[in-house]
Amino acid sequence: MTRQIRIVHHTGYAYREPVLGSYNEVRMTPRTTREQWVVSSRIDIQPSPWVLSYRDYWGTKVTSFEIRERHSRLGVTSTATVEVTRAAEPGPGASWEELADPGLEDRMVEMLTLSEHIDPGPELCGFAAGVARAASPAETVAAVVATIRDRVQYMTGVTHVRTRARDVWDARAGVCQDMVHVAIGALRSVGIPARYVSGYLMPAKDPVSGQARKAESHAWLQYWDGAWVGLDPTNDSAPGEFHVEVGVGRDYTDVPPLRGIYSGAAESEMYVEVEMTVLE
Repeated sequence: MTRQIRIVHHTGYAYREPVLGSYNEVRMTPRTTREQWVVSSRIDIQPSPWVLSYRDYWGTKVTSFEIRERHSRLGVTSTATVEVTRAAEPGPGASWEELADPGLEDRMVEMLTLSEHIDPGPELCGFAAGVARAASPAETVAAVVATIRDRVQYMTGVTHVRTRARDVWDARAGVCQDMVHVAIGALRSVGIPARYVSGYLMPAKDPVSGQARKAESHAWLQYWDGAWVGLDPTNDSAPGEFHVEVGVGRDYTDVPPLRGIYSGAAESEMYVEVEMTVLE
């Protein structure tokens, strides 16, 4: 089934005192993939900046901009309409022999690297290795994600963007991006390429057409199974017709919606508002 969804994402910074200038990157434009088509999109920024748009190394669209005037508030609004069509079933799947091919390992090296940030620690990696000895890659993914869901409770306010995966595992709590970091670390530890996906998820399972709903950014993962296959650890499901993909990367640090620096001594406070509307 195809869904047409409009996303309006407001974000930015309010400064306690005017700053002299700011330099930023925005990753808030949805991707066109085999499962979604961007009908329209635009980025509006206030104050009016100098802008450069490009696609980064991972294929995510970036709007880079700088403001060279004093300002007390930075505002960014992304407005996009996307048609989403999800495949009903994944393909036949890859074998361990295919994943161990040197050519594949070379192409996927970034998505196989176990960094300090996403290493979930010896307990979960040991569990994944035990499963992998007796199960297929796809079955290993399912078992690892099920274990994470049993262990890690969804809880806001207990982590931040720099929280390590092993600390999430030990604390048994985190949000969607934490569950994704824990999962991709465990999968990479046994040789399954995995990458982080940023985007949006409609908060209602059966939304009313034309009715805007308050939403927020969301994260899930994709693992290599002969092709990239999506999986949402937070909701224990494959991405569906209400998931909208924005960016991919090794982890969250490759895909933050807004990142930058400013010139001035003032403190800043970030704000975020997201609305999603099913159009048809």
